[in-house]
Amino acid sequence: MSTQQKPNVEQSMSQEEIQSQISRVLRWGFIIFFAFVTTFPFYWMFNLSVRPEQDIQTNPTKLAPTLEDLETTFHPVRCWIQYGTDDPEENSGLPENCTNVFNQSSFTIVLVEQGFPPFILNSLILALLTSGLTLMLSIPGAYAITRLQFKGRNVMSGMILLIYMFPAIVLAIPLFVVFTRTGLRGTLEGLVLVYLSSTIPVALYMLRSYFVTIPPDLEEAALIDGCTEFETIYRITIPLSLPAIASVGLYTFMIAWNEFLYAFLFLVTEPDRWTLPLGLSRLDSQEVPVSALMAGSLIISVPIVVLYFFFERFLTRGLTAGAVKG
Repeated sequence: MSTQQKPNVEQSMSQEEIQSQISRVLRWGFIIFFAFVTTFPFYWMFNLSVRPEQDIQTNPTKLAPTLEDLETTFHPVRCWIQYGTDDPEENSGLPENCTNVFNQSSFTIVLVEQGFPPFILNSLILALLTSGLTLMLSIPGAYAITRLQFKGRNVMSGMILLIYMFPAIVLAIPLFVVFTRTGLRGTLEGLVLVYLSSTIPVALYMLRSYFVTIPPDLEEAALIDGCTEFETIYRITIPLSLPAIASVGLYTFMIAWNEFLYAFLFLVTEPDRWTLPLGLSRLDSQEVPVSALMAGSLIISVPIVVLYFFFERFLTRGLTAGAVKG
């Protein structure tokens, strides 16, 4: 009897090993496939941004740039960072190997000729103000909707996303008229207020959904120990909600960094206050090479990718572990 069961056990074990190997191969195959699908557009933008315009037109499907292309692209960038402009009247100490090479690089065309540094600074200020003010206003607001009892609480909780459901184009004209009459059109401060009208509702919804999962016992214990409501939010709710806060901050930063419609309506007449999306739209013309457009696209995309990888640590960390004492 035992001799008959032994081959069956060995056969079942071998089948389990085969299934395990197949699942492992399929898992890594899906990981590699999705990684390729995600990263290839960024690589293709980089590939087009470092190749000469003539090479792009004659061989558009070329998969990799040459070392000479990389040197031609990044040598002017090093010269610009170290010495500034290539205008002899502005910089008499410019080395000979850095003279008349700026127009050979797509990145220096974007940064020097098209004047992108002010656009980068404006977008950074706008995105930081929008995300910071959104968090400052939405954290206590979401806490109040979740924990406090007041008349109309359920109605307000259900109406949070109703404002966010309105398309931006519907609100664009009324906001344009109001901000024109108040004198805020053409200012970054006015644009921040416009962005807050669309970021705060979704931030309230996201934070409210996360605050519900935090045990109220923790906050009640803090109140018993003598903490006020604001101290409870600062000492208990915010540390336990860092993953949600990081998600909301990244989301609102992305909205302000990439938004084009409101920026175009409010800042089109003020070129010195343009943001990166407006500056990038100026590159989409026949007078500007495709490589410069790809370089500008990289400049606007890479900071978001870097921020995501930085906040990803907070999104995956179990901050609530060990929160309950006793």
